[in-house]
Amino acid sequence: MGVSKSKKSRVLVVIPARGGSKGIPLKNLRPVAGRSLVARAVDAALCAPSVTDVVVSTDHPGIRAEALRCGAQAVDRPAELSGDLATSESAVLHALDAHRTQAGEDPEVVVLLQCTSPFIDPADLDAAVTEVLAGGADVCFSVAESHAFLWTVGPDGRVAAVGHDAAHRPRRQDREPQYRETGAFYALRTEGFRRHGHRFFGQLRLHVVPPEHSVEIDSPEDLDLVTALAARREEAAPGGAGIDVDALVTDFDGVHTDDAVLLSEDGTEHVRVHRGDGMGVARLRRAGVPLLILSTEKNPVVAARGRKLGVEVLQGIDDKASRLAEWISARGLDPERVAFLGNDVNDVGAMATVGWPLAVADARPEARAAARLVLSAKGGHGAVREACERILAAQPQPRVLATAGEHH
Repeated sequence: MGVSKSKKSRVLVVIPARGGSKGIPLKNLRPVAGRSLVARAVDAALCAPSVTDVVVSTDHPGIRAEALRCGAQAVDRPAELSGDLATSESAVLHALDAHRTQAGEDPEVVVLLQCTSPFIDPADLDAAVTEVLAGGADVCFSVAESHAFLWTVGPDGRVAAVGHDAAHRPRRQDREPQYRETGAFYALRTEGFRRHGHRFFGQLRLHVVPPEHSVEIDSPEDLDLVTALAARREEAAPGGAGIDVDALVTDFDGVHTDDAVLLSEDGTEHVRVHRGDGMGVARLRRAGVPLLILSTEKNPVVAARGRKLGVEVLQGIDDKASRLAEWISARGLDPERVAFLGNDVNDVGAMATVGWPLAVADARPEARAAARLVLSAKGGHGAVREACERILAAQPQPRVLATAGEHH
């Protein structure tokens, strides 16, 4: 296990993340807006001021490596706690035992935080933890308001209303809300959790989160929905129009081109590019931002376009991720501050290598899912220009000094 935020551990966040998943294979490593579900959970926990330790409980080496990469600790979960019938509580208790062995004591509060909720706001998590630390509750967990009319069907087939009078249908604004567990996080007083062995005990408090934060992933359809929502959230975030990076790497076919090829009788290939891309690249070069075209195909047209743009080209590359990592390292760049623009399945590995994976608007679903941001322009229709302009928008603006005689 790794190093905690402080010498005295007060709040331990445990993130259960099994490798097995029936609905979505290796669900916890699936990317949402360019970050795996594990990474998103770890980031949310680490950004909550009251949290002192974050540990991922897993049975999978890939998830373990991802947890460590993101700055969390990791505990290896035994096989008897990793099956489909294993409870989240059992994983939390096991992680607590491992933590106590290392730290010599239990934390005051332990938090069960789940990867399947990708939009956890650290401020909400911090508020729930603070409520328990302050003695206002033994358990505080995330819920969302619900005004739904629920029904049930009994064994005899009879239909009955749940929690409302079917003969009285008040307007939404006139109904007292009910609350639905989001499954995102549960802040628990450790002593009480150990004594009861489950997450609901003592004095309970609800922490209401906005509906947009309450989405949970249980099925492939949920993952598709969350991917679309994440792209919109990234765009709408403060500064979302800009991409703050130090370098831009792009694929060629389907990014600089529309992925169509005109083939002459002699086998010569001709492709269509967007003139505006050239202007965007020129402006980015003048700003001193390094660029690279990284292509699987080896074709004279790629080299010719690179020369025209004045951009370095690496082509005939089967393993884009490894070659990209080498290029980044050779230039002393931080991978988290590099953007890669792709469109197809063979770009996904490279996209996972950088902090800003981008996809063109008509990219394959696999590339769209791996992207932190999906651009509005299609490949060959100004996508490169859009990426360049977004990067320029995030560049520091030069200060303009007032000259003598100017008044403010």
